[in-house]
Parts: sequence; C-alpha cells; structure tokens
Amino acid sequence: MLASGTAAPALAQDAAPAADHALPITDDITFTPLVDARLRWESVGQDNALKHADAVTARVRLGGEVKAGPFAFLAESEATLGIDNDYNSSTNDKTRFAGVSDPQNIELNRLQLVFTGISKTILTVGRQRINIDDQRWVGASGWRQNEQTFDAVRLQSKLLGPVDVDIAYSNSQRTVYGIDAGPRTAFDGDYWLLGAGAKLGPVAVKAFSYLLDQGEASRFAFSSQTYGARATGAIPLGKARISFGGSYAHQSDWKTAPVSYDANYYAAELGATACGLGITGGYEELGSDHGRAAVQTPLATLHKFNGWADQFPTTPNDGLRDYYATLSYAFTGVKALPGLKANVTYHRFDSDHDVRPYGDEWDASVGSRFGPVAVLVKYADYSAKSFSVDTHKFWLEFDWSY
Repeated sequence: MLASGTAAPALAQDAAPAADHALPITDDITFTPLVDARLRWESVGQDNALKHADAVTARVRLGGEVKAGPFAFLAESEATLGIDNDYNSSTNDKTRFAGVSDPQNIELNRLQLVFTGISKTILTVGRQRINIDDQRWVGASGWRQNEQTFDAVRLQSKLLGPVDVDIAYSNSQRTVYGIDAGPRTAFDGDYWLLGAGAKLGPVAVKAFSYLLDQGEASRFAFSSQTYGARATGAIPLGKARISFGGSYAHQSDWKTAPVSYDANYYAAELGATACGLGITGGYEELGSDHGRAAVQTPLATLHKFNGWADQFPTTPNDGLRDYYATLSYAFTGVKALPGLKANVTYHRFDSDHDVRPYGDEWDASVGSRFGPVAVLVKYADYSAKSFSVDTHKFWLEFDWSY
C-alpha cells in the first residue's frame, strides 16, 4: 500500500486515467470524449440479524475535455443504477439488509478548468478528482461506484528545481453517498492540503500537512491538523526488485474539534518481486491518545487500507494497528487471460490503546484485462473475534473505458 506494494489490486481499485482520443476541432482546439462504465455484483453476509445483501449496480461516466492553448475545460457526469436492490445503500430505506455504499445516483462528477501557461506548473480550479500519494490521507475513493471529488483550487509546480510543490484548498468534499443522502451528499469546511517533495536517488521523500476545519456540527470530530513525512523507493537487485516505504505523522485537534488530543501515525512496508512473484509485509498504526480520540483520515480512499471488508472507515477511539502480508503473482504465459494477476492478503488488527484484538481478515483477488475491458473477482473474510461482527464480501466486476 505505502510503497506501491501488492496489498491492493491494480484493477478497478482507482479511477483509470482517460485514454488519449483527442479529436481536432481547429488547429489549436481539441476535444477528448470521456467515457467509462462499470458493472458490479457485491454480495455481503454478516453474522447478525441483517439479511444477506446482493447489490448489482451499473455506473456510467460521460463527459469531455476541450483543450485550447494553455487552457483545458473538463465536464463529466456520473450515474449509478441499482439493478438488484437487495441491499442497504444508506439512502434506500432497506435497513433490514447488510450495507453496500453504492446508492443510485446521478450527479455532476467533475467540472474543472486547468491552466498550464506557467512553466512546469498546473493550476486546476473547480470540482475535481484529487489523489495524493497513496491516497492514505486524500483520495477519490475510486472503488465505490460514486466517486469522491472536491470543489477546490489546486496548484502543482516543479518551478523550484528538484522540489515538487502541491498546494490545494477545498471548501467542499463531495462524498460517495450521492445526491439523495441529505447532509452527507457533501461536507463543507476549509481544507488545506499541502505537500512538498523531492527525489533523492532511488528514494522519493515528501513532507505534508493537512489542515481540516469541518464546517458542520456532525463532522466537528474530524477537524484536525496533521503534519508528517513519507519516503518510498525501489531498488533493482538482479532480476528482482526491492520496494520500501515509511511514513510518520502527528495529528491533533484543530479549530472546531470538540476534544483536545495528540496522536501519532506510523506506517512501514517492505516488498520484493521477482519473475512475477511478489511478497509484501507491512505495519500501519493509527494511534490513540489514551482512548480519548484517534488519528482519523476522513478525506482518504478508505477501501484501499485496513482490509476490503471495510470494518474501519472511522478509526475507533482506541486507535488501530494493522499488521499485513501479501503474496501476489502476475501470470505472463496465459494467452487467453492477458494481464492476469492474483493476490492474497492477511491482516491482523489490534487496538493501539491497551492493545486489544480487533479481529483478522483474509482478502484475495484475481483480475485480467482484455483490451478496454477489465474483469475482477474479489473476496474478503473478516473474523471479528469479540470486537465486531463476522463479515464476508464477494465482488464480480467488469470495467470498460474508452
């Protein structure tokens, strides 16, 4: 996860970049259509009174980008249809079923203006997708059918020589819950996302700061200031490749936060690949301040971390420790299934404060791509111990992009 390891599947995990299908309008103006679609079956069973959920949903994004000189204007709509609605989407009132956070929805996903007229600098204004680093702190939640976007201004620049600067301000987080979610459709506030990094030989280093001042009372607990640094890299070793990464951050209350706290975040990962076989081991800690409050990541791509069963979208007040290991393999000799990849991951979860067991989880996926079509099968099996509820999830997904 941290160092581009194998803990998350490459297929369908994040929103794919658009292919270059630019159509000339004049000598100086081009138009690029943006089209992608996803069909998914998600099945959820839990060891409680909730009924087994089956969600068959289809998601389509349609839009286009016009480029004229240093300017690019992009508009994109997003629509999600529930084909089999035997699930609790959080907006359909089917609370007797287990939850799947993919409500039916139609909305404006992105509407942005990009200016590149300054050397080595990109300025983006409007509703946009923001994925920062591994998306641990800020991301688009691309696994969900309804993407998370931000009403923001973002400046990315390499004018300072070897130092990359990334500065963004957002006043609205457009959530995955869609337009029928009432106050959860979007969360307003003042969000400053700051980062500066450089490449030092095979190692990329970065310092970052995230200042989140939530504007709504239901979100005040997520107001925080986070300061940290991360380092990632990879070293070739004969036919093998060693990857590594580490991150530290300190988080405390900020502005409207109702509780005063100080907590630390740690992450470390080491991986190796050779001849298509990969192995990765890692540790992540979202620390707690003596059980009063814990490190939170409310703007993150959450499904990518701490198990695909999604048991920790909000960090418990006692914090979270995640020990994980992944084994993966890329099959290069299967002509009928080009790009076939498989992986399996084991997680062990504990609290940070008092170190109590939070359960464990097995995750597995197999995916392949056939031209513009990607196919993905995933499974998650969470054993709660005494912390929560045993949960099993299965996905079958087809993605198509133009």
